[in-house]
Amino acid sequence: MQLPITTLLNSDERYIAAVSTATAETYLMNGWTSIRDAAGNTFGLKKAIDQGFVPGPRIYPSGPMITQTSGHADHRTFQKPLTAATNGVPTTGLEYFDLALADGVPEVLKAAREAMRMGATQIKIAVGGGTGSYADPLDVIQYLPEEIDAAVRAADDYNTYVMAHVYNDEGAQRAIAAGVKSIEHGNLLHTETLQIMKDNDIWWCPQVIVYTGIPKGYTEDQADKHRQAFAGIDTAFRNAKQIGYENIGFGTDIITDPAMIARMNDEFVLRTEWFGNVEILRQATSKNGRILGLSNRYNPGKIGVIEEGALADILLVAGNPLEDISILTDPDANLDLIMKNGVIYKNNLD
Repeated sequence: MQLPITTLLNSDERYIAAVSTATAETYLMNGWTSIRDAAGNTFGLKKAIDQGFVPGPRIYPSGPMITQTSGHADHRTFQKPLTAATNGVPTTGLEYFDLALADGVPEVLKAAREAMRMGATQIKIAVGGGTGSYADPLDVIQYLPEEIDAAVRAADDYNTYVMAHVYNDEGAQRAIAAGVKSIEHGNLLHTETLQIMKDNDIWWCPQVIVYTGIPKGYTEDQADKHRQAFAGIDTAFRNAKQIGYENIGFGTDIITDPAMIARMNDEFVLRTEWFGNVEILRQATSKNGRILGLSNRYNPGKIGVIEEGALADILLVAGNPLEDISILTDPDANLDLIMKNGVIYKNNLD
């Protein structure tokens, strides 16, 4: 089953919550004990997991993706603009605080502060076009420098950081100049931007698997953007390798396709075209742990390493992923033990 993003954005809140519990367990059973949720209202799900009602990874929630009007997280279709008749309240995905429209410094500040009030561990903004949105080609830049700066200052005041959705160089450079610490996607980045990121200790969180197919419900324009993003991955990774840029995290960005979510660990094999097995495993563990550690809003302990004083998150693998990383794509067969914070959720050793 694959759900179009429009179904996700317009569904009943309790239906979304029910589906999310199954998704959370899928992540944990694939070996992921901690995740950074890049956009959406996962505050209740996090609480349910933390309190032991639902099995799943510990969640670092961003809350809503904050976007300008016509930006990546503005999923309203073209039928109606905002008018006095709608009381200035946009629909489609914004009712449940999954997304937030904010234009101008005061609105961006309010949206970021509201996310913090709800429990966000970091702030997510969109500063460039996206494949899943209607009104923004991948080359557009979103948010003025002062608007990005407002989000960064709000995050700084809460001892955390801003992560930014963007594919293109100009948007990424504008975000970095304003103090954004993590660039999401970045498929079209060139060497100059990656060098800036390297020089300023900026993190890059790209994905491969989500671009290997066209999501259900995409228009032909969205599909064309998706193909453009996929075509850019090879150049971006090779640019990074050329300059020795290594602040690269591991993620998937799969949001509406349960079948693909179950295949999330295919990302390990897809990355072997550019990286060695050791590099990929570090991206998924210690480097992801450092990204999570950028936030001081949620600090359960050291993550991504096995050492004294770190959280007791342990996987026992049947085989050696340093030699054959593909064994991680079959967690049912090859993950013998899954432990999160000292609690065993799977044990095939008996």
